[in-house]
Amino acid sequence: MKAAVLAERGALPLPGEFHEPTAQPGSVLIDVDTAGLGGWDTLGAYRLGVQYPCVIRGEGVGRRVADGHRVYFGERSVAPFGAWAERTIVPTDEVWEVPDDVDDKTAISLGIAATGAIVPLQQANIKSGENVLILGATGTLGRIALQLARRFGAGHIVGASRSESALASLKQQGLADEVVALEGGADDVTALKAVSRDGFDVVLDLVCGQPLLNALKATRWQARIMTIGTGAGRQINLDVADLLFRTLSVVGTGQRSPQDRQAIWRGLLDMNRQQKFEIEYADYSLPGVTEAWAEQLKGPHAKITAAMR
Repeated sequence: MKAAVLAERGALPLPGEFHEPTAQPGSVLIDVDTAGLGGWDTLGAYRLGVQYPCVIRGEGVGRRVADGHRVYFGERSVAPFGAWAERTIVPTDEVWEVPDDVDDKTAISLGIAATGAIVPLQQANIKSGENVLILGATGTLGRIALQLARRFGAGHIVGASRSESALASLKQQGLADEVVALEGGADDVTALKAVSRDGFDVVLDLVCGQPLLNALKATRWQARIMTIGTGAGRQINLDVADLLFRTLSVVGTGQRSPQDRQAIWRGLLDMNRQQKFEIEYADYSLPGVTEAWAEQLKGPHAKITAAMR
């Protein structure tokens, strides 16, 4: 079958041929129509324990071989298979039927990325009118988080990231009330304070590192800071005084049972029916996997999806 193959550790994925999966107990064979690509795929591709050659894992939408029903699956294909192929095999609990009114790209975007946004924001318990900051706001997860914060009652929403052009788009579309282009220095603290309306009540931090430390200085007492990403660094030199009377939580959004994650996903689909999420897409095909991979590594401001057929 045709697939996006990682031949060895550190190698770029290339389109090629890969052997097909065969049926096994507790798993489902799926003919893949559309695959997604996210930071968790590029980060996890070279981790210890991965056996090569293998297919890019990814999440996707396809049809069960057994009955033709359309299904979504997360990036949990049975190794060495994955979403970036004409066929994959996935544990039964990780295969969820897709409603007829949901297109492939929406099903994918509201899977891992949107779950990463909604879990910490619900845990933060945003109160009506509160000031909310999204650090790393220009990616798919960040864009969805901005919209969820509005739905949860936030009164003033600020998006921050390194990309001035992508931030401008967020403001033009009304997803953020104010934006801050981060430069990595002390000036970021001043810029964040200037748009915080006397301090942020909630910070959803997708990047950690120095941006998190700077954001802490722009929060008020009783602020809840939810950290879920490490793109700007995993280690921080924290002055505990900056955390006084505040709460910092590190949230693992995917460490839940398949049943819980499916319930979250279906809740997001219901939200989308009521008011569609504004999501940007970058469309590829299986032969364009190397370019899609390079784009993901740069930090795209859109959800990467690709047709597998």
